[in-house]
Amino acid sequence: MSKRILIIDDDLAVRDTLIAILEDRGYEVMTAVNGQQGLAVFRSERPDLLVTDIVMPVKEGLQTIREIRAERPDMKIIAISGGSRTERHDFLEIARQLGAWDVVVKPFDAEDFVARVDRCFAA
Repeated sequence: MSKRILIIDDDLAVRDTLIAILEDRGYEVMTAVNGQQGLAVFRSERPDLLVTDIVMPVKEGLQTIREIRAERPDMKIIAISGGSRTERHDFLEIARQLGAWDVVVKPFDAEDFVARVDRCFAA
């Protein structure tokens, strides 16, 4: 059975890119456009890994990470952000402190991203 990954990102291009590169590697991918929708999908689909953007409307990524950690402390999470250099660093550092397994800066290299996902599952 393939590993299931939930991607939460309000940017359609990012979602489409991640779907393409992850499905190409045999992962099953589901998506959501914000943290509120992402939590609903998380609860109903029980993914193996969560990839979440930080800056999103409705419910941002840091709050989403907090809520998922409260429900499933062992959940592997990769946080991604494309904010400004200083904001991005702060957001991603906070995401790490909240329990993100890894953090990725947008724009990212597809091969590097897949390697991080593979390492996450191997850990």
